[in-house]
Amino acid sequence: MKKVAIKVVKEVKVDNRVNNTGRPVNKKSARQIRLNKQAQTKSAMDYVMQGGWFKLTPNCTGAYVYVPNAEGNCNGHIATSFGAHECNINTIGRTKMTGYTFVMNKKVNVEFDVRNIIKIKR
Repeated sequence: MKKVAIKVVKEVKVDNRVNNTGRPVNKKSARQIRLNKQAQTKSAMDYVMQGGWFKLTPNCTGAYVYVPNAEGNCNGHIATSFGAHECNINTIGRTKMTGYTFVMNKKVNVEFDVRNIIKIKR
């Protein structure tokens, strides 16, 4: 019996049809609104964790930055624009950072909500 060689040619879709579900996305649905809100929160947290400068309120005169510890774990501190230590950070969640500082020899717990920060370009 003779061997027959068959050449298989794969058809490549050029128009990106594999990513089209065939239905339009309802941008006003509760799911899309929730997904957009989660994406904004994640981008704000990534901005803070990567050392981006931010303000806490619109009328705040100082700028803050998150500085991680040398070990690289979740702990770190918030520093001001001129390098002063502002507060320690204990835990970093999905939307909030909690920590503490000392005011007049008393421990005060602080909480930063990253959804409410104002980004500063430096």
